[in-house]
Amino acid sequence: MENNEDVIELLQRQHREIRELFTQLESAEDDQRRKVFRSLVRLLAVHETAEEEVVHPEIRDLEPAAEPVVEARLGEEHRAKELLTTLDKMGPDADGFDTLLVQLRDDVFAHAEHEEREEFPMLRAHRPPERLRAMAATVRVAEAVAPTRPHPGAESAKANLLLGPPAAIIDRARDAIRAVLGR
Repeated sequence: MENNEDVIELLQRQHREIRELFTQLESAEDDQRRKVFRSLVRLLAVHETAEEEVVHPEIRDLEPAAEPVVEARLGEEHRAKELLTTLDKMGPDADGFDTLLVQLRDDVFAHAEHEEREEFPMLRAHRPPERLRAMAATVRVAEAVAPTRPHPGAESAKANLLLGPPAAIIDRARDAIRAVLGR
């Protein structure tokens, strides 16, 4: 984690990490596959929560014309959360998992591309470097307290701030139990 990163650099780095986890999932087996999938679920959940709490509201504040861009990203995030929730319930060993995983991968990659092509240039053009670095710090804080599982329906900053803390406590307790049980 680089403290000099701005929010765009931070999120682009995370996009690369997400792509790498999908690549690892393709060849991983058994316990390693479950471990990689758990890492993917966690990273996607905290990453999207932070975007919804920090980045999307900032984009909305830039100009009224940005609203359709934000709404499109929120719709993509909702679909990804629904697919990720289904996959998480199924587990990597279930029949049909790989088919849904390919759908999720394609959706997530397209979503990242839309952010990088549409939202990030808006931020870079309208916010000074010190603001972008401050936003990165805010994203890191949001991720530190974010739920570690997807929660479809909580795509707005308000919903995340209201529902996120209790969901995060439950998710993190579940993560600790799974770690002890080796699942």
